Amino acid sequence: MSVIMGQTLLTLVVILFLQSVYSQLQVGFYRNSCSLVEFIVKDEVRKGFTKDGGVAAGLVRMHFHDCFVRGCDASVLIDSTPTNTAEKDSTANNPSLRGFEVIDNAKARLNSVCKGVVSCADIVAFAARDSVEITGGLGYDVPAGRRDGRVSLASESNTNLPPPTLTVNQLTQFFANKGLTQEEMVTLSGAHTIGRSHCNSFSNRLYKFNGTTGQDPSLNPMYAAQLMKQCPQGNTNPNLVVPMNPASPSITDIGYYNDILKNRGLFTSDQTLLTDPATASQVNQNAMNPMFWRNKFAASMVKMGQLGVLTGNAGEIRANCRIINS
Repeated sequence: MSVIMGQTLLTLVVILFLQSVYSQLQVGFYRNSCSLVEFIVKDEVRKGFTKDGGVAAGLVRMHFHDCFVRGCDASVLIDSTPTNTAEKDSTANNPSLRGFEVIDNAKARLNSVCKGVVSCADIVAFAARDSVEITGGLGYDVPAGRRDGRVSLASESNTNLPPPTLTVNQLTQFFANKGLTQEEMVTLSGAHTIGRSHCNSFSNRLYKFNGTTGQDPSLNPMYAAQLMKQCPQGNTNPNLVVPMNPASPSITDIGYYNDILKNRGLFTSDQTLLTDPATASQVNQNAMNPMFWRNKFAASMVKMGQLGVLTGNAGEIRANCRIINS
């Protein structure tokens, strides 16, 4: 067998495998069993967003952090116990992850109309989509049918979630390990156009960048000065936060990419996208074509939402999203 034929067969096997995984989820999965599910979740997202405009960014991030650890199985929702520290209490998630009350409220309402039918994992996926839409992004159909996992380990969050200090090559590999392309990595990074960051996620760029300079030279000096006022050196307040995209922190737009082009990317993992010709080209394309990026972002969210899903008889339908069934 020739090398080319072997590579072609391998590619075909991978495609067929991915198709078999993706086909396990279906748009309209609850059409007959719980037809109001998406309306109820959307309503709870709207209520949460009205109380706190930042909850939308939290729910998008929650979906990402769920899917990258054990797949999209709602393991990120499980509470810690005296004998186990769960994902939500890992350093990657606590205190930054938020929006749990929206999921709880949606689950409580769903339990009253179709108890034991809708998984917490699907609620998270629906809520992320609704959060994108409510902040100005494109809505998209969410294939459903996920089931909930029964394991949640903080240690797995710390090893499976990309820290904000990664280089473009490290990011590319991180996403490739999850079956996502470099372009999808750049596209999904655009989620940083909404939300906030705790100071300790980027303060190394302001004060302790390396042995020869205190400040990251790739960071816009005026922006750095602004950040230093918001995050003073030696600050010990763990709750001090700044907006990811100061110009439009509650709008899903291409402001993130414009910031990067102005050397105003907040994280090392944001600004690093300009250090590679391919990713820099994608940053430019996204910045110039808002609708192009919105469409790619919606498609990438659908793909990410199908990572490592449990379906059929695997997992469970959790009665309480915070606790595995007894």
